Amino acid sequence: MAGLNCRVTVALLGVLLLGAARLSRGGETYEIALPHGSNITVLIKPGVPTLPANVCRIVSKKWVTPLSIKAGETAVFSFSCRDPENHFVIEIQKNIDCMSGPCPFGKVHLQPSTSVLPTLNRTFIWDVKANKNIGLELQFSLPRLRQIRPGESCPDGVTHSISSRIGTTMVRIGTFCSNGTVSRIKMQEGVKMALDLPWFLNRNVSGFSITNRSSIKRLCIIESVFEGEGSATLMSANYPDGFPEDELMTWQFIIPAHLRASVSFLHFSVSNCVKKEERVEYCIPGSTTNREVFKLQDRQPGNIAGNFNLSLQGCDQDVQNPGILRLQFQVLVQHPQDESNKTYVVDLSNERAMSLTIEQRPSKLSRKFVPGCFVCLDSRTCSTNLTLTAGSKHNISFLCDDLTRLWINAEKTISCLDHRYCHRKSYSLQVPWYIFQLPVQLHDFSWKLLVPKDSISLALVPTQKLQQHTHERVCNTSFSYLVASAVPGQDLSFGSFCSGGSIEQIQVKQNVSVTLRTFAPSFQQEASRQSLAVSFIPHFKEEGVFTVTLDTKSKVYLRTPNWDRGLPSLTSVSWNISVPQDQVACLTFLKERTGLVCQTGRAFMIIQEQWAHTEEIFSLEEEVLPKPSFRYHSFWVNISNCSPMSRKQLDLLFWVSLTPRTMDLTVIILAVVGGGALLLFALGLIVCFVKKNRKKKINKGPAVGIYNGNVNTQMPMHPKIFQKRQTDNDSHVYAVIDDTMVYGHLLQDSKGSFLQPEVGTYRPFQGPTGDCPPSPPPICSRAPTAKLTEDEPSSGFLSESESESYTFSHPKDRNISNGNTDLPLLETYETMEPGE
Repeated sequence: MAGLNCRVTVALLGVLLLGAARLSRGGETYEIALPHGSNITVLIKPGVPTLPANVCRIVSKKWVTPLSIKAGETAVFSFSCRDPENHFVIEIQKNIDCMSGPCPFGKVHLQPSTSVLPTLNRTFIWDVKANKNIGLELQFSLPRLRQIRPGESCPDGVTHSISSRIGTTMVRIGTFCSNGTVSRIKMQEGVKMALDLPWFLNRNVSGFSITNRSSIKRLCIIESVFEGEGSATLMSANYPDGFPEDELMTWQFIIPAHLRASVSFLHFSVSNCVKKEERVEYCIPGSTTNREVFKLQDRQPGNIAGNFNLSLQGCDQDVQNPGILRLQFQVLVQHPQDESNKTYVVDLSNERAMSLTIEQRPSKLSRKFVPGCFVCLDSRTCSTNLTLTAGSKHNISFLCDDLTRLWINAEKTISCLDHRYCHRKSYSLQVPWYIFQLPVQLHDFSWKLLVPKDSISLALVPTQKLQQHTHERVCNTSFSYLVASAVPGQDLSFGSFCSGGSIEQIQVKQNVSVTLRTFAPSFQQEASRQSLAVSFIPHFKEEGVFTVTLDTKSKVYLRTPNWDRGLPSLTSVSWNISVPQDQVACLTFLKERTGLVCQTGRAFMIIQEQWAHTEEIFSLEEEVLPKPSFRYHSFWVNISNCSPMSRKQLDLLFWVSLTPRTMDLTVIILAVVGGGALLLFALGLIVCFVKKNRKKKINKGPAVGIYNGNVNTQMPMHPKIFQKRQTDNDSHVYAVIDDTMVYGHLLQDSKGSFLQPEVGTYRPFQGPTGDCPPSPPPICSRAPTAKLTEDEPSSGFLSESESESYTFSHPKDRNISNGNTDLPLLETYETMEPGE
């Protein structure tokens, strides 16, 4: 308790002392006396923002605000408030005329002394006027100056504002803070220097001196001295406003011999020139020419050893539309790296439609000095990024302390302009060898594959089967393939794929971009074992077809394209999934419903077994997705999207796993019983056949042709008049005419020879059964759907034994006369053995 009382007492004492100090300051009287001929003027005026005058006033013989004191005058004054630093500022300006008399060169002192000035924010101004042929130099003691943009503030509140004269026009050279590299500024015809000091800083020296120099024949020269590694950002005069017309400005850089410098233009703009040309000129030691001239748009020199100069030259501008010439640039000085002495050859002379870019990786900004990373072309032109184009051989080097800060992005275009030429041609998508020779890691290598519209499609075949990246099974390899549509205006990504999966082939409808993206330096070894081949194939209508061969070791996860954004509207994709003969596949969907709401059209999913051609059709908008089901043969999965509402998009994830196919005891017993029954049935047929032949021999007589008129003559898929099967009666069989004399003349042709009757012959279907995906129902159909299996044949169809001697393909649409249009034609009918 005693300790608490002590702390409270100390706090109250501090408050009382602060109040006493404020009271004494509020009543303090100041006296400023300026000697005759000093050319000094003191002005005390309200600060910004201006507060009401009745809050604080200047108290003197007269209540005057602002208070101006000229050379030869003395002023005694005080303030009516305790905090005048919040209300007033003071300006002390000294005019120096070097045209009518000698200039007071040397160190510049603060006059009057800060000890006699009130504690206000102070601005000391020196306005020096000189002849056009006289150069003036401002020399700054340590710490040197650092240039900032107009409007920015310095951490310590000390700001140097420097301007020059061109006739009667003032030109702003720049605004500077402490702790930089600028040591000297040379100007001609005059200079105006303003030093801003905060009220709380007790500083009695200006920190610079003025010396006389011969004519510099330009606007100004700024000297920047580097003693070690570091960087400096500098700007043209009047920045961000326009550089004076047809003027010349120079920067001199002093670089230690063991360091290297590089120049980067951060921001610039050019004016509209009538005469001459805007340019930058370099005077570099060891250069083959006296001056190296660059346009502002060019890449600037790098890896410079020793001192050098940079000059900005303006032009004569168009009077009506002058434009603006301005420049902000950075000079980076650092130790030379081992790689800077090595030259790498990138030979793109045999390449077509290819570009290679070396650039910096994205990184977080840091307040500490970070050495730069530069790529140099021909060891002189350096920049933070460099793009090499096809058709030339390039020599590059690196000026970088850590090459892992750089990466390579490349793009190559493969086009098929004539489908007759490139049909069935194949190209290998492999990273060129010369990229692996560079000391920088590859980030992306993209192949843009272009084909004629509606003429040719593309097939991507990997050396090793691919795995699709999903949240359930993540790709952990050192690189992957990103496959996306390259059709302008189409936002469609087929997904990310890596080695070690079950996808044997990816077929895409039209233009596609394949990007090899790396994640670790070890990708080079893995990439040598994996490649991707692209071939041009006949055109198909689906956006994509994935060929999947299941692996017995693990599940195969598959998901629809554009997983994050949803399958595009009216898009159809398929998966051709192969099941080994000794395995059973289990197909499982992640969720029960899609939650899809269609604005126009319908969304369907079709699952079709390729062996039996049976299809299951599901409406993704209305129905529940199928529960886990077993597939004994290879099958198709087709998903067709509608135009969904914006709030919910179509995205499906499913997986397939394999289990060995086994025969249980029940199946074996049923097979034995069924075999026995079939044997007994066959013996019965033989007995009946023998008895029938004997009866025919006994009752054989003169036979005549008798036509049975009760046979069903209706069209297929119509109700049958004759309800018995053909195998159960002889209504379709003509009695054999043994005597050729009866009606014999009707069997002769015009030449008298007998005609042989035509007999139907069974021919099995030889066409493909699994190469084409199932055809989805019409996208815009609003008809309900139903499932068809082998156990539920449609009442409008003939059974397999009652069909004619033809094989029917899978029809897309057919009208049935009995009005049943809900069921698509999904069955395939085999031929019937010819009758006797």
